Amino acid sequence: MTPTKKALITGITGQDGSYLAELLLSKGYQVHGIIRRASTFNTGRLEPIYADPHDAKSRLLLHYGDLSDASGLSRLLSKIQPDELYNLAAQSHVRVSFDAPEYTADISATGVVRLLEAIREAGLAPRFYQASSSEMYGMVREIPQTERTPFYPRSPYGCAKVYAYWITVNYRESYGLHASNGILFNHESPRRGETFVTRKITRAVAHIAAGLQHKLYLGNLDAKRDWGFAKEYVEAMWLMLQQPQPDDYVIATNETHSVREFLEHAFTHVGLDWQKYVEIDPRYYRPAEVDLLIGDYSKAKKQLGWQPKTRFEDLVKLMVDADVKLLQDHREGRIKVVG
Repeated sequence: MTPTKKALITGITGQDGSYLAELLLSKGYQVHGIIRRASTFNTGRLEPIYADPHDAKSRLLLHYGDLSDASGLSRLLSKIQPDELYNLAAQSHVRVSFDAPEYTADISATGVVRLLEAIREAGLAPRFYQASSSEMYGMVREIPQTERTPFYPRSPYGCAKVYAYWITVNYRESYGLHASNGILFNHESPRRGETFVTRKITRAVAHIAAGLQHKLYLGNLDAKRDWGFAKEYVEAMWLMLQQPQPDDYVIATNETHSVREFLEHAFTHVGLDWQKYVEIDPRYYRPAEVDLLIGDYSKAKKQLGWQPKTRFEDLVKLMVDADVKLLQDHREGRIKVVG
């Protein structure tokens, strides 16, 4: 009988971490997740796993830890000895990174070094995935962006991710680590945090349609992004670590849409005119803006056999429907299980 593979996920309580945990459990893995100690539980996105009537939840093990704690990471790695390690933990909000640049760098950049050093010092050889970001391209040098496009980050978050990308490449080349970067463009879902613009919009649509909210305040409506479905993007993460050789891949849809287009589709889906409810608030503008992102995923399609399935319009509708249902469940006192 083949031994069960063990995977360790940092950032398991986030959007991507919860979807990845579900995927790995469906493939028979034993999944370990690192969570930060807090005064309240932050495991709501893992509820579908705990609600599973089968044995999946028995193969999900959570450990307290933090990317700021090098010795703690070393102890956890030595204890778990994972076959695969997915680093999804970060201070991941671009606008917040301008307000907390040092913290962003400590977790999203230096935290990756701590993790890679913990692997090396423990004498382990797990396959390693680093969550890189399209924000590394920033003021884009070419359209669309590929694995060869030079980086030009426009935020502390983007700068931290550039460092994390190159230190992962460095450890791969210096120590022979099977370490891959997934350069993921914007990916959304009903599990997206409520402060991110897409979820902020779909949640507001649900509340406005129900008469519980009257205005939605946003920043730059002209910013264009390449938006995909997070549940599909975690499949690409797993595929990267199944390859004989490590490499770096752009994961995207090769389409770009503005925040304004997202608004139009979201409000139209519930029969409302977005212009009656949306107001611009300068507080939500970034000090340096990223105007356009669009990724070419042809390398991932050729080498991984991966491609996006959910189109932009369908993603918007999926998210609006989920927030409408979430609000209805909340008002009727039903238990929240996020899709």
